[in-house]
Amino acid sequence: MKIGIDLTWLKPQKSGGVEAYAKNLLDGFAKLEDENEYVLLLAKDNSEYLSEYFQDEKFTKIICRTKAFNVKRHLIWQNLFEYSVLKRNHIKFCFFPVYEMPIYSCRGIKNVTTIHDIQAYHFPKYFSKLENIWFYFAWKRAVKCSNRIVAITNYTKQDIMDHFDHHNNVVAIHNPVTLDTMDIEDFDKLKEKYPIKENEYYYTVSSMYKHKNLITIIEALEEIKRKNYFIPQKLVISGVGGPNKEKLMEIIKEKNLEENVIITNFVSDGERNALIQNCNVFLFPSIFEGFGMPPIEAMQLGARVITTRCTSLPEVTKGKCNYVVNALEKHDWIDEIQKAQYEKPEKISFDEYENTKIARQYLDLFYQVNEESDRNGKK
Repeated sequence: MKIGIDLTWLKPQKSGGVEAYAKNLLDGFAKLEDENEYVLLLAKDNSEYLSEYFQDEKFTKIICRTKAFNVKRHLIWQNLFEYSVLKRNHIKFCFFPVYEMPIYSCRGIKNVTTIHDIQAYHFPKYFSKLENIWFYFAWKRAVKCSNRIVAITNYTKQDIMDHFDHHNNVVAIHNPVTLDTMDIEDFDKLKEKYPIKENEYYYTVSSMYKHKNLITIIEALEEIKRKNYFIPQKLVISGVGGPNKEKLMEIIKEKNLEENVIITNFVSDGERNALIQNCNVFLFPSIFEGFGMPPIEAMQLGARVITTRCTSLPEVTKGKCNYVVNALEKHDWIDEIQKAQYEKPEKISFDEYENTKIARQYLDLFYQVNEESDRNGKK
């Protein structure tokens, strides 16, 4: 089977969790013993980033006349030219790892599309009016024009079904979570880079969007410092920024926490892994996630983890970490942090998220879609 995979949208080191998802899935396909040909559709400005995959003969590439970082032009290219690229290269099946796909179906080409979440429905204020209109329209068209929609959790599947008609084509497949536990930066180097000590800081990996709930953690840290609790008084945040960053920086300054909060911005996997392994507790305060890989990765690395019971997080963490009762209440976070001090850190496995297992689930779905009759009027 010749399987097209659209990666023309991928912005290296800027796409956040969906970038890790896509690469983990490609790694899973690479390990499978199958005779499929995986044709990666790449943009001019991301083709080199994925060059490692073409050492494997099962992967081939098409560099398309588009750029991932030029979003408007990319959308125009996608809707005017992508299907013609597929047809010209005799690709009859295409996988879209994010909701970005042409807004119409194409006779002769079957497809599967992943929707990671429908965040704009829950947090429309994050986006402009035009962006909201586009999101709602694009999601609706993806559900209607795809042979199957993959939702990355049962929570996301139900969320899609609650908001869209024609949703009988939605299935849930969890994300692959791949972690190189040997890729650990020397912590002595990080101690020089950031003023931190082993087991004397909390750590989180998060963007700066409001629903990530970092403000509650900042408020908890202020309380810990003010009352001089006998627990760490320092927080390290790594992430890809976001529209709430300036507001967060203002709050940190107002609360006189400039020396207590370190924002690293983007870090390498090795740095992130070292920061996780050496933290006192890994905190993940988000109140909305389509999946939520960081707490799983932290548990795999042996960190004590505290997160929330919001949206998909209980589903994907499977009750293996600690949870606050009220995600927006700073005292609940302080209570859980104090309790965590008495727990022995240990590495926790999540074999169900192994990349070949998830890749096999996707591949079985691709086979099913490719072989089924045209029940819904799509080919």
